[in-house]
Amino acid sequence: MSDIRVGLAADADRYRASDDLVWFQEVLPHPSELMLTGLRPDQRFAAEIDGADEATYPGIYGVYPLRLALAGGDGTPRQVPCAGLTWVGVHPDHRRRGVLSAMLRHHFEQVHAEPGTHVSALHASEPAIYGRHGYGLASLELEVKLSRGTTLTAPGLDEAAAEITTRMVTITEGDVPQRMLACHRDTAEAGAVVGALDYYERICLELPEHVRGKESWRVLFARRDGRDVGFAMFRREDKWEHARPAGELDVLAVFGEPAARLTLLRRLVDFDLVGTVKVRTVGSEDPVLAWAGGPRSTAAVETYDSLWVRLVDLPEALMARSWSAPCDVVVEVVDSAAPWNQGRWRIHADDSGAAEVERTDADADLQLGVQALGAAYLGGSNLLGLARAGLVTEARAGAARALWQALRADVAPSAAIGF
Repeated sequence: MSDIRVGLAADADRYRASDDLVWFQEVLPHPSELMLTGLRPDQRFAAEIDGADEATYPGIYGVYPLRLALAGGDGTPRQVPCAGLTWVGVHPDHRRRGVLSAMLRHHFEQVHAEPGTHVSALHASEPAIYGRHGYGLASLELEVKLSRGTTLTAPGLDEAAAEITTRMVTITEGDVPQRMLACHRDTAEAGAVVGALDYYERICLELPEHVRGKESWRVLFARRDGRDVGFAMFRREDKWEHARPAGELDVLAVFGEPAARLTLLRRLVDFDLVGTVKVRTVGSEDPVLAWAGGPRSTAAVETYDSLWVRLVDLPEALMARSWSAPCDVVVEVVDSAAPWNQGRWRIHADDSGAAEVERTDADADLQLGVQALGAAYLGGSNLLGLARAGLVTEARAGAARALWQALRADVAPSAAIGF
């Protein structure tokens, strides 16, 4: 990898051409800066190799500055800075030559040097890749299909839901990105990622090619006492079967407090000319399944991986989260891509929900890869289960259980919106 150089991508056209080549989708006739909306110039990186094609880069990646919501000790999520790894691609002529490894090492070094940011996260296009680079699967995502008219039962929320109104707007209306950001920031549950304003401007970017034969994306806002308390982004697709309406309503995500989500979903399953409502970005313990009466009361439920988390600065990342129980465990961490994390660490959490993490020469109670700690970071992936699966090695009986009891959250992390 000695001939691979990674740095800022100075040429927006070349960066965009690289992305078009890697993802082989339709090349749209719009300026590169428009297509790169939301991805700031100082967060676009590329690999260079002598003699490579000058029209494209051998590899590219980008970063969205995000906030990652972590479970708080009092039940209120806390949001910490997170580097959202995105736009990752390697030119087909340069695959299996160490380009991705060089870019990820550069990314980890950049994040490690940035004050206040200790974790990286991503959505994996090919999940087999990123575990090798220290990312752990931290949350699951469901895709739930509901039939039109599905009854959503939640007697304990009906009174609160009755106080909420909804209004549908088109995604291109002027203040929608600002409203989405403010509402998402105020209502994000543990496991969610919240972007900056330009990230929501990207979500709301709609080009003519995006609506060929389709309607524009809509946003359904839930409001109470004059303020937004939730929103859902959706679009409908016209469809008829046997002269009967069978349209499909695709919901990208539903955000907000439980009563707001209930109100939004009740309206989404009640649109005219619709037969099926597909709800994406649903967490593994999202109440929609309980409201519908269980998985078999839905039309279908599919399970996917959601957020992959990577501890870039291991001690700082672990000390930034709340702990559910006291523990005193020494872990021996394997991390070849971020060698500053490699070695033995004593994790000492107390009754206050805080922890101290420091280097130690003491014998290890557990041996694990850094990806195991990333998987457990949001409190969703069971560290004891990883030990039983042979992915974590216990040197002291009970150590995996003790660490997991301190890491786990009361509720599984929510699914994270794509980036």
